[in-house]
Amino acid sequence: MDKPFSQACENNKQPILNILQEAFANVVSVLEIGSGTGQHGVFFAAHLPHLVWQTSDMADNHDGINAWIDACPSDNLKRPIPFTLGQDTWPEGSFDGVFTANTTHIMQGDEATLMMQSVAENLPPDGVFCQYGPFNIDGQYTSDSNRAFDQSLRARGYGGIRDVSELQRWVQGSGLALCHRHLLPANNQLLVWQKRCK
Repeated sequence: MDKPFSQACENNKQPILNILQEAFANVVSVLEIGSGTGQHGVFFAAHLPHLVWQTSDMADNHDGINAWIDACPSDNLKRPIPFTLGQDTWPEGSFDGVFTANTTHIMQGDEATLMMQSVAENLPPDGVFCQYGPFNIDGQYTSDSNRAFDQSLRARGYGGIRDVSELQRWVQGSGLALCHRHLLPANNQLLVWQKRCK
């Protein structure tokens, strides 16, 4: 089949990788939540050969992800497993890293809360969660374009851009702490969380 293509993934994969190379330096196995087209998975796995990259998404997206894996295979890249928050249990496996890109603002509030809390519950001590997308800071949009994007998201029935403080509140007391907030092109950010002992 023809591979699905996201120009946004093509644009942001290198800036994200630049951060993942440090954030995931000591990580052995990564679960990607919402692999989408599969472009991120094949690119990051190829450039992070020290770890295993497990793709996941709802079943409807698996054919596209597999098409990318067929075209760009890596020994450390795993074919997608079905995972929809609120429907499926946390995937089996020992994941000390989690990655997600451009999912949080698509989810409804309860789904985004569940993702944050599930990551916090299932990451082992010192595990790392890297979360990419647009985020608000202290109740403020970081750009006029993000304000317009958020209005468009909500008009289409999506949950909308979340505030970083909101994400932190959802995992308060869980041991999952925000360690770094990286500003990336196109008014996006990469949040690096780490699981601490409670």
